[in-house]
Amino acid sequence: MSKRVVVFDYGFGNVRSAERAVAHVGADVEITSDFDAAMDADGLLVPGVGAFAACMRGLTEARGDWIVGRRLSGGRPVLGICVGMQVLFTRGVEHGVETPGCDQWPGTVEPLRAPVVPHMGWNTVKAPEGSRLFAGLDADTRYYFVHSYGVRSWELEPSEHLRPPLVTWSTHGEPFVAAVENGPLWATQFHPEKSGSAGAQLLRNWLDTL
Repeated sequence: MSKRVVVFDYGFGNVRSAERAVAHVGADVEITSDFDAAMDADGLLVPGVGAFAACMRGLTEARGDWIVGRRLSGGRPVLGICVGMQVLFTRGVEHGVETPGCDQWPGTVEPLRAPVVPHMGWNTVKAPEGSRLFAGLDADTRYYFVHSYGVRSWELEPSEHLRPPLVTWSTHGEPFVAAVENGPLWATQFHPEKSGSAGAQLLRNWLDTL
C-alpha cells in the first residue's frame, strides 16, 4: 500500500516538482494546505523558496507552523526542503532584520560567507555515520543547492537523555548545515527533487520510514 504524503502548499515552494519527485518513488501525493489532510498523511513535506521572512509569514498564515508542531508532538514524520528547512530553526536574519522561525531547532539562518553567492549548483555533503537519509548513497554523491543563506553552526546542546540529531554538513566558502535527521523531523538545505537519481534515493529513504 502506497504511503500518503501531503506537499504543504502555502505559496512558497516548488510544490509541483516536489509532488512529481515523491510520486516517482512510489507515494500517493496530494498538494494542499488543508489541515485535516496535512495532519492525517503518513508524511508531510514542507518545501520553501525565497526569503525566510516571506516563507515564515505564509507558513504561519496557513497554520503550517502549528501543523508541523502538532505532527511532531505525535511522532508523525515531517520533511523540510530548502527554506522549508530553514524556517524550522529559531530565527532568520536577512538584511539586518530578524524573523522568528518555528524554533524546532536552536540556530540562526544567516547570509553565507563565500566568494560567490548564491550557492547555486551541485555539491557534495558529509553525512554522519548511521544516517538513514543518505543510506545507499556514496560519499562523493552531489546534490543540487540554490541558496544565499544557511545555518553556519549547530547550537543544540547534547543531552544524555535524548538521542542526538544526525547533522550533515556541506561547504561553500565555509561549512553550513546541509541536512538534519532528528526523530520524525528530517530536513535538507539542498533540493532532492532537483538532484536526479541521488535525490530520488533520498526521498525513497524517507518514504521507507513512514
